Amino acid sequence: METHTDIALRYHEAVGAGATGDELAAFFTADVVQRELPNLLFPQGVTRELPDILAAALAGQGKLRRQTYDVRNAVAAGDKVALEVEWTGELAVPLGPLPAGHVLRAHIATFLDFRDGKICGQRNYDCYEPLSASASPEAG
Repeated sequence: METHTDIALRYHEAVGAGATGDELAAFFTADVVQRELPNLLFPQGVTRELPDILAAALAGQGKLRRQTYDVRNAVAAGDKVALEVEWTGELAVPLGPLPAGHVLRAHIATFLDFRDGKICGQRNYDCYEPLSASASPEAG
């Protein structure tokens, strides 16, 4: 039987591979709430329900050429899984002063709540590395 940790890892792999629509929705309960706490990209934070999660995944495909989630640690207790994740995303389009091709990096703590084998809650604490155009691969 697949554990909550197995599902959490598979979910991050799917998001990194560009999952959208029904493929992504399959990881969540219909009443899921996802909270991204304040960070460099979302200074006020953001709260999403399932339709918003799916819309954000679709929008992200146009903004990122690729993204990877490297799960460094996972801890599970009951219906909860905590992950330490290193994320990288290569911009497909400019973002403010950052050119297309710039690689963003973040260190993320993700807390997932499960119900009936699906994610019913997610809280992300994203710590982005400085957003500097001089750090882009094109800048050398």
